[in-house]
Amino acid sequence: MSELKRTPLRDFHAAHGGRLVDFAGWEMPVQYRSILEEHKAVRSAAGLFDVSHMGEVDVRGPEAGAFLNRLLTNDVAKLFPGRVLYSPMCLPSGGVVDDLLVYMRGPEDYFLCINAGNIDKDLAWIRGQAAGLAVTITDRSADYALLAVQGPKAAAIVQSLTGAKLETVKYYHFVEGTVAGFHCLISRTGYTGEDGFELYHAAGDAAALAAALLAAGAPYGLQLAGLGARDSLRLEAGYPLYGHEITAEISPLAAGLGWTVKLEKGVDFVGRAALVAEKQAGTKQRIVFFRTGDRRIVRADTPVLGAGDAVVGKVVSGTLSPVLNEAIGSALVESSAAAQPLQVDIRGTRFNLHLVKPPFVELKKSP
Repeated sequence: MSELKRTPLRDFHAAHGGRLVDFAGWEMPVQYRSILEEHKAVRSAAGLFDVSHMGEVDVRGPEAGAFLNRLLTNDVAKLFPGRVLYSPMCLPSGGVVDDLLVYMRGPEDYFLCINAGNIDKDLAWIRGQAAGLAVTITDRSADYALLAVQGPKAAAIVQSLTGAKLETVKYYHFVEGTVAGFHCLISRTGYTGEDGFELYHAAGDAAALAAALLAAGAPYGLQLAGLGARDSLRLEAGYPLYGHEITAEISPLAAGLGWTVKLEKGVDFVGRAALVAEKQAGTKQRIVFFRTGDRRIVRADTPVLGAGDAVVGKVVSGTLSPVLNEAIGSALVESSAAAQPLQVDIRGTRFNLHLVKPPFVELKKSP
């Protein structure tokens, strides 16, 4: 077995009681005290997450904007300095290489945040697509650490440590400034459905910045939060996770991310022809979200049963919603079966899947 990678905060997690596990080849905290407590803290006050395992990439040069608009399904041409864009990056087949965030710092200066488990694959794909263009692709993943402060008290906590006027930073926008004296790219984004900020900063500043945030957040009820709460929060919000709701075989259209696929943006982006054909013919399978009315978690890969007990799909994500106190999840099912009653079998007990349009709970994102 290869040795697990570590973020600059590995020792910080251990010192604060984090239970460390293997996540996409990284040694990461799954929880500190209780996933339930950490989840509820984010919904009611705030949580502090280490997401330094994520990858960062600079895309610079005269053709950077045009290149990214051809690489991604969303419309990069609509970006302006200080704006953030979420987009899938597709294969010619229409399947997803990864989903990522694009930051526009200037006309020839973009910054990508990509998923931890996909860093090497993504870089190879991006560099291959950029061959021959006036674009420079630079892996900055080792240079950055990334902390996320999420929850209704997040803005007050971060504001107490920065002179940046956070009330002027809208959702999916960013500014650069100092937080607790450390230079950060301050991004009003997150993966919980709550308001909050993601702070990109130099890897060497991570432990001191985390300690400052934890101290500033104590009066507000800030708690350290791990990967367990991160997953239950994102699922309550209905956000996709690569390898689950989106994969090389599950297109953005099948995943319910049609709003990120700009077929009419005037650019023949990678995967466009396949996605046009899929939209015209209708997706054969699609992602649905469900609740069960019971606390027993429906695990990924559990078969989904339709009429006559025919297997019509499989569960791709499942957890217990701490807010609803019942099992929730998502499944990839045959489109023709999505309107029928669906069930799963958990150790001999049948449960109906009650389909839900996410989010599962009321969210309080910034304006």
